[in-house]
Amino acid sequence: MTSATPAPARVTAYDALLARARAGELGPDPAARRISTAFTTRQAVRHDGRGGGYRNEVLSLRLAEAVGSCAVEPGTLPDGAVEDCAGADVARLLGHPLPAVRVAALDAYLMHTTPHVPANGALAVPLPAGTSLEKSRARARAVVELLDLPPGARVLVVGVVNSLLEELRSQGLGYVPCDLKGGLTEWGETVVTDALDAAGRCDALLVSGMTLGNGTFEPLREHALRRGKQLVVFAQTGSAVLPRLLGHGVSAVCAEPYPFFWLDGGPGTVHRYRAVRPGGAR
Repeated sequence: MTSATPAPARVTAYDALLARARAGELGPDPAARRISTAFTTRQAVRHDGRGGGYRNEVLSLRLAEAVGSCAVEPGTLPDGAVEDCAGADVARLLGHPLPAVRVAALDAYLMHTTPHVPANGALAVPLPAGTSLEKSRARARAVVELLDLPPGARVLVVGVVNSLLEELRSQGLGYVPCDLKGGLTEWGETVVTDALDAAGRCDALLVSGMTLGNGTFEPLREHALRRGKQLVVFAQTGSAVLPRLLGHGVSAVCAEPYPFFWLDGGPGTVHRYRAVRPGGAR
């Protein structure tokens, strides 16, 4: 996909993006923009036909029409964090001591200034209505299609989502599941906890946007950049942040802003981005 409208300016690293936003270099003065609403979303899910379940907790901040989000480990967000964000100016929250607040504030600010539209490089992909598992599988297809790999290639999956693993298997791709919590996949496979160690054994990386909030994203981006590997991000966390890193270690993003697929049984939309390749192709 190409566009006559120039894509938003990109930067080379997350910290640089955060600093530029805080300095007002990426849009209107963040000190003059206030968060109207701050909230958390908590869920527990166990899909029909699956042996296990999981929990999610997400901090979300609303700036005008935009909502920015950052997932956190359930139960780790301090009491009072939501109240501290409501009514605060964006500049203050971009320097907040909690990483999750910084990510959510940056995501809200960039969703406000550069929404997911074709002029900004986004390609909308509809998700059909359905059960939670049906929608999870549809989202997984939209994500895995962003990988350009031959059958038999091995993918590091950081942030285990069983539907993504299932889709990789259906495409003839191998994978190494990785998550800080460890454990086992739906199929009894060991989940490794050291992403960088596993990355060296893989041909490409499929990474959750949640890595922005827990501080593990940048080493993975740098690894992909140094080794020339594809790094595809599935981003509920930082859906408007990660497209800014395309071409600097990030090869593609499946951006899914709030409300997420697991919140509603109706149709939805994800937005796919690809880095511009030599010759202008995506």
